[in-house]
Amino acid sequence: MSTLIIPQDLVPELLPMGDCVDAMAEALGALARGDAVLPLRTMVWMPDKSGLLGTMPGYLGAPKSLGIKVIAYLPGNHGTDRDSHQGAVLLFDTENGDLLAVIDASSITAIRTAAASGLATRLLAREDAGDLAILGSGVQASAHLDAMKTVRKLRRVRVFSRSIEQARNFARHHEKELGLAIEAAGSAEEAARGADLICTATASPEPVLLGDWIAEGAHINAVGACFPKARELDTRAVVKARLFVDRRESALAEAGDFLIPKAEGAIGDDHILGEIGEIAIGRLPGRRSPREITLFKSLGIAVEDLAAAHRIHDRARKLGKGLEVEFGGRRVAYE
Repeated sequence: MSTLIIPQDLVPELLPMGDCVDAMAEALGALARGDAVLPLRTMVWMPDKSGLLGTMPGYLGAPKSLGIKVIAYLPGNHGTDRDSHQGAVLLFDTENGDLLAVIDASSITAIRTAAASGLATRLLAREDAGDLAILGSGVQASAHLDAMKTVRKLRRVRVFSRSIEQARNFARHHEKELGLAIEAAGSAEEAARGADLICTATASPEPVLLGDWIAEGAHINAVGACFPKARELDTRAVVKARLFVDRRESALAEAGDFLIPKAEGAIGDDHILGEIGEIAIGRLPGRRSPREITLFKSLGIAVEDLAAAHRIHDRARKLGKGLEVEFGGRRVAYE
């Protein structure tokens, strides 16, 4: 049987950001309707805690998909020529179990994470939002710039990184494609103040965005912290925002941005107002007024990977892209 191998450099061609935002709306809507099976991800840490192997299996009813993402997370890769996330998404046929595709996971993770934020921004940000602050200058910062310019007309962009030189390099690299000057901010506060769109995409376990800096009417996408004891937003930032998540069960188990303020007694479980998919299907309202602050806390879930992989596989087949190999699975017939 034939399996399609899709390397990292092909994924952006096969999964444009606008298409992926639409795919996230479909997948998260299916999740909200109960048309998905999604166990919590499992993580195996190496003994020295220098990295982990994560597995994210799932089933999605629309588009019908069965698969798993297996990914190694090595934070020591930050600042090197390697992404911190390395792995593959395996996509299986739901009728006979054929392995349809093996797709680079680092590129899928980058695009679908930003696309989920793009969907949240489309649903929650003010229509006129366009003053963007990005905290971080790595893979997710780049992908989020792409997502934000896909769903909103940007008029100003500021980026902050722990290294001002990295922020300047990020600005130089992206200015031409954006057609807009990008400012390298000297501090996170300088970047965030006055912004009506804020994306936190850092590896920091401690808050990089404080509530006192957030302007009235802003929308925030928080994507960097994905462990119970790590957070990018301080307690005040979370308390003053209307909070939505990609999946409630995952946030209650893993989202330090929510769990730490909860442990402090500042908020309860009811501070999570719902899932983005529930807004997408019209079950919940999104933004209620121009003045309120909205927050999307993203952890990344398997149905996002499956929806992205399904689109990549379909488009690769149509365009004749990728490497086709024969992979096992057939029974040996004996005379």
